[in-house]
Amino acid sequence: MMCHMRRRDFVPTLGAALASAALAQDSPKPKGKLKQCITGGVLRGMPFEDTCKIAADLGIVGYDLIGPKDWPTLKKYGLKPTMYPPGPGGTIPDSLNRTENHERLEKAMHAAIDEAKAAGAPNIITFSGNRKGMADAEGADHCVAFLNKVKAHAEDAGINICMEYLNSKVNHKDYMFDHIAWGVDVMKRVNSPRVKILYDIYHAQIMDGDIVRNIRDHYQYIGHFHTGGNPGRHEIDDTQELNYRFVAKAIAELGYGGYVAHEYSPAQGRDAVASLKQAMEIFTV
Repeated sequence: MMCHMRRRDFVPTLGAALASAALAQDSPKPKGKLKQCITGGVLRGMPFEDTCKIAADLGIVGYDLIGPKDWPTLKKYGLKPTMYPPGPGGTIPDSLNRTENHERLEKAMHAAIDEAKAAGAPNIITFSGNRKGMADAEGADHCVAFLNKVKAHAEDAGINICMEYLNSKVNHKDYMFDHIAWGVDVMKRVNSPRVKILYDIYHAQIMDGDIVRNIRDHYQYIGHFHTGGNPGRHEIDDTQELNYRFVAKAIAELGYGGYVAHEYSPAQGRDAVASLKQAMEIFTV
């Protein structure tokens, strides 16, 4: 919710924004193998257009989970809409594992595939949905049935449908796709080059750990990555438990050609632009 700012409150905020923009402009752009993008929380508290300019100046190539109404702003700064937001793929708690959602979501997904293709948006997010007492095997069957209905269109359009792997321990209680084996089973059965896992490293670390082995073992089923530090979902530096330099190197060595989106939230007292520069340097391999 927006609140009115007094003029004396606005001046330091403006100064901080200008300083952040200057820091971004003066930064050398990374030349690594991995294509890096961001989500909204990384540069939180700034006007959307300002975040686009800062991201582009730093060498970010795309923005995840931004809807079509804001795509012209992304285009203005040379950024791709790298992940279509929730909607056509359902919501985290209510999605593909409920057959009563299929007719509505199938129409929405077909429309989103066409829209994504026209705009050069490579990925559309989707979810398993919550269990709500449903057995995991039944939910997997329902997800496979839905994805089989839309995969040919996605293949023809060259668009990836990415089902997100989330934790049910801290953030998304009762979410069905909370272990990598469940998602891999679904992907194997759908068997499409355009239906993949959105491998969120933060969530994966909480639920299964063994991050690099699981990425290597299941690489063919992964279409997109999200980052975030654990615990706390803050910066991906040495304030958390994962060695993200090793993770980034492992992803690059697999020849990954998709996108890695930073999805952490800066910790209290941290400068958001400095943190993003640091995250990008970690993933510049």
